[in-house]
Amino acid sequence: MTSIMQSELSDQSTRPACPEPFALVVGKALAGAAPDEVEAAFRRMGLRPERVERADNAGALIDGPLLRLRFGEVALLAGQASAAAIECADPDHPATSRLAASLPPDWNDAGQAWVFFEEPHTADDRTQSTRLREIFKMQVLLIDLLDASHYFWSPARLWSEAEQFRAAVTEMLASGMPPVLHLIAFRLADSGVGAAVRTRGLALFGGQELEGRMPAGWTVAEMVKRLSRLALDIMLHGPVADARRMRGLNPGEWVSLSPGRGRKDGGATVMVEFGSSF
Repeated sequence: MTSIMQSELSDQSTRPACPEPFALVVGKALAGAAPDEVEAAFRRMGLRPERVERADNAGALIDGPLLRLRFGEVALLAGQASAAAIECADPDHPATSRLAASLPPDWNDAGQAWVFFEEPHTADDRTQSTRLREIFKMQVLLIDLLDASHYFWSPARLWSEAEQFRAAVTEMLASGMPPVLHLIAFRLADSGVGAAVRTRGLALFGGQELEGRMPAGWTVAEMVKRLSRLALDIMLHGPVADARRMRGLNPGEWVSLSPGRGRKDGGATVMVEFGSSF
């Protein structure tokens, strides 16, 4: 199933532990390039590369030289993806989601997969969403530099086509709306009392995930349309603090939000219920 909608049951499968968040970008432009050529290419993009010593989480993600790249006040660590990073992003693993993205069989050939993750930083006045916005702008430059075909975002375990992600970030810069479908995965699950759809990756932005039970007769697409609107609201305005009921997407439709329930992974979940007044 090539979709962001996949079974939540498979999330119980064993996966390697990788530091998050990180982005994995697949592109052939620098495959086989010497380290000096790689640095020169980053420098031409204005990213001010410098070699740094391997430390902390970098060893789990990077194979070969480790570079620090700078864009404004944001710094990312970068390098060719290690075997562990590639395993974390395995598109065929049942716990991985895909947004209409079908990767070529040679996507993980030597030199094509690059990893980028934020360097540890001291506390400052910038919010998490502001930092991430700058990181996504930087990653658009990296997509162009690598002539990338696909993009993986680790908190959602979600693959998308690089051009789609690039266009979504461009739209974000024009409208202020984050690229929800490229950053949040929507997973079909069994809630114990019927089918449900859960988000994955939203907690990075708002400290909460969403879970909505699917009303009888609804399609998965209808659930994703509604949950993505709620996810966008959390990304822009912060977590849901209190239980509330509001108008839904269509006339006569309502939605009820109940925050606070804990997930098996320790995070907070907002339970979402949809209904109608007729």
